[in-house]
Parts: sequence; structure tokens; C-alpha cells
Amino acid sequence: MKLIVDASNLQGRISRHVYGQFSEHLGHCIYDGLYVGEKSKIPNIDGMRKDVIDVLRRIRIPNLRWPGGCFADCYHWRDGIGPRSKRPYIVNDTWGGVAEDNSFGTHEFLRFCELIGAEPYINGNVSSGTVQEMSQWIEYLNAKVQGPMTELRKKNGRKEPWNVRFWGFGNEPWGDGHMRPEYYADQFRRYTTYARDYGDTKLVRIAAGANGGDLNWTEVLMQSAGQWLDAVTLHYYTVPGVWEHKGSATKFDVPEYYTTLEKADNIEKIIKAQSVIMDKYDPEARVGLFVDEWGTWFDVEEGTNPGFLHQQNTMRDAMVAAISLNIFHRNNRRVRMANIAQLVNVLQAMILTEGEKMLVTPTCHVFDLYKVHQDADRVESFAQAAPIDGCKLDAITHTASVKDGVLHVSAANIHADKALPVELDVWGFDAASVSGEILGNGDIHALNTFKKPNAVKIRKLDLAVKNGKVLFELPPCSVATITLKPAAAKKAPAKKAPVKKAAKKASK
Repeated sequence: MKLIVDASNLQGRISRHVYGQFSEHLGHCIYDGLYVGEKSKIPNIDGMRKDVIDVLRRIRIPNLRWPGGCFADCYHWRDGIGPRSKRPYIVNDTWGGVAEDNSFGTHEFLRFCELIGAEPYINGNVSSGTVQEMSQWIEYLNAKVQGPMTELRKKNGRKEPWNVRFWGFGNEPWGDGHMRPEYYADQFRRYTTYARDYGDTKLVRIAAGANGGDLNWTEVLMQSAGQWLDAVTLHYYTVPGVWEHKGSATKFDVPEYYTTLEKADNIEKIIKAQSVIMDKYDPEARVGLFVDEWGTWFDVEEGTNPGFLHQQNTMRDAMVAAISLNIFHRNNRRVRMANIAQLVNVLQAMILTEGEKMLVTPTCHVFDLYKVHQDADRVESFAQAAPIDGCKLDAITHTASVKDGVLHVSAANIHADKALPVELDVWGFDAASVSGEILGNGDIHALNTFKKPNAVKIRKLDLAVKNGKVLFELPPCSVATITLKPAAAKKAPAKKAPVKKAAKKASK
């Protein structure tokens, strides 16, 4: 199999924000997942799990979306500020019908973002909230001039504003609020009128977009509210079965494995179709397309609350992650943010926890392998490979980028049972050194468990260089990143000033 990379053919910047994450008050994502409280025996910083913080810092999470999701459109931010002992309990009717004590609120979320080095993305309540409520939340977070919201913020222990840029206006209004696109477009215009910029912080106003391939929603929104918005969202989940019987996260055969990957790949057709509509009203691509919910969705694990959406994570999920990230790269003209669902313990999670135990999933390892592409310049890549029996996809999915003079090539072998010998031919780049890392040993069902948390891990990739080509092998269901570094530029020797001139300058 031949993989060609043209390092001289630049295709635009890959925004680091396509590596964003999503955290919702759902199951054990927030509580027990990222937040355990200051009094917990689990090592923590201000109540946030230190082991989770360490993982997310390592994979360089650029942004984090909160408080939902569907939960956002029933969330009232004042319930989650002030002394925790005085915060009201509510019932989380959206997810599981469990009690929500609001101990994790605005201050806690923004502190967590600071700890992991991520930019906050807050989703406001449009379906059951008010314009005033969201306007005051923005003022509470971003205003510096003295006023009622800044005084309240200071009373709650925060003097300086957080300067939050990313604001979503509603989650899924076509579902949460049963809104028609015409009604939502008017609501968006109304809400954004009072979503003010404070100081130097210019808001990125994010409109709730379509459910998958609903092109009419996008058409109405761009036509009626395009001049007021900066981005439109898109939600797409990979479900191998049907909603009532989505399929098992761990028990699947080869045909179902391929079906899952084909459905993941389908997001590119949807992105392109949505982009055509957006281009009609925004030919300069000022407005971004934010895929702020994506990932696999299977049946919950046996014995868990159906409303908690807890599922395991195998190498099949890792392949979905690689396919999706490569698609976001290819469509970087429009796709400037993406948020996988979700961060911890829910759906296609980065991390799973169980009391004091914590493990990283195969999906997390893909994000670790791919972090080198954040804010890099995409370069063109091509693959020549034989088709796969029983699958409509190309045998290999790939991407490449250049940043700070270093070339990175990521490639995944789609095959369930066939290794691929790869000849990497790089054009327009003179490499002095080559190295690589790989994930996967050929088992499509491989996963990490609390008994064997490192069964799936990144390891060194064996490489050879022959006649200027980089040679390596990709086992079935594996993903790798190859790093090519140029020769270090030789520095010209520093010129020494003549002794007489140097002495004369020193005397002045």
C-alpha cells in the first residue's frame, strides 16, 4: 500500500478546537468522573480529580463544552453559584431522574477549565430560560465595570472576570423546545441582542444547528439570522443499529464493525451538504461549522442506569475517532470546532472511572496520537490501496500536517483482519529523522478494563527508510502517527566586534 504526502501543498490551518470535549450533568460524567469534592479520599485539586486532570493536560484539550447537552436547556445558572450548602437541589429529569445538588456550578467548571488548560464553551438555556437570565450570566462571567453581576461575582469569591468567548444559544431546540427553524432563528436574534461583549472579549455567538442532515434548518437559520451568528452547530452520532437497539459496545462481529465505521464516515457527506447551504449565504466562510456533539452511541452496559449512557470503549471506537478527526481536517475551511461526547464515563469517553480507579480508553489514545495536528497546516495526502471485502471504505484513512517545520502523518488501517505494509512517499520535505507511534495489535475488540487498564496503549512503531521511502506495517484495526523532522539549520557563527570598536562603545 502506498501513501503519498505532498508537504508543499498547504490546505489551510487545522483548528486546535476540533479536539474539543463535551461534559454534561449526565450519569457519572461530572460527579465521580471529573468532580469528587475537596473532602474526597481520591487525590484532587479543589475537588477535581487529579488523575483526570493529568490525562487531559497530556492530550492538550483545547476547549470544554458545558453544562450540556439537553441538560443545558433546563439549567438555571444561579442554582449553581454561592455557598454550596445553600444551593438548591433539583431533579435531573433529562438524564436518569436523579437528584442534582448543584455542587458543581459555574465557578467549579471554570476552575476545572483552568486546571486542564482548556477554553470554556458555555451552552446557555434558550428552551426554558429567559433572555435576561442568559444576558446576566454573560455579564457575571465577563464584565469588569462595577454593576450588580460583578458585585455578585465578587461576593462569591471571584474578583476578575473569566472572559469566556464561546457561547452557545440553546442545545437542540428542534428537540428540547420542539421549535421550528423560523421560530428558533427569531429567538436567536433576540437572545444575541442582549449577549453583549465586555472589554476586549468578543463573543463567539454559536447558533444551535441541524440534527444531522436537516438542510432546511440550516437554510432558514443562515437566511434569517446569518449576520448575527459566528458559528452553527451540527450533531451527529454513530449508531450501528437503530435507536431502540443500538448494538453492544463490546460484542460485535466483523460486519457490524464495518457498518459502524461506514456510518462514522457518513458525517463527511453531511458536513459537505451543510457547507453548500452555508456557502450560499456566506461565501467567504466567515461562519464556522461546530460539530459540538459527535461519537459512538451504543446500548448501555448491563446493570447500569439506562439514563446514564455508560458504555465501554474498544479499538472500534478508536477507529471511529481517527476517521472522524481526519474528516474534520479535510473540511477545515468550515469545521473549526468539534466536541466528542463525552469526557468521562458517558458515551465515547476519554476516561472511565470507578471509585479511586481510573483508566484511559483507546479513543483517548487516538487524541494523544493526533494532538500534534492542533493548529498545524494541513498538507495534501493520497493513498493507493486495494478495497476491503465487505466494506465500502478505503482500506486506509489518513491525514498529514506541518507545524514549526515538522511533518506529521497519521494513518489508520480499516481492515478487521488484514495487516497493511505501507510505503510512505513524502514530496517537498527533506527529512533528517523519522519516528513513529502506533495503537492497536490487530484485535477489533481490544479494550482497557480496571483489571487490565493498560491492555491497549501506545507503543513505538518499527520503521525503515529505503530509497527515500518510509516503510512500516499497520496491523488490522490500528492507527499510527509518523513524525518527520528536518535537519537542524546551521547557525552562522556570531561576528565579534573589533576590540578597539567594542572598547570605544563600552566607554560611551
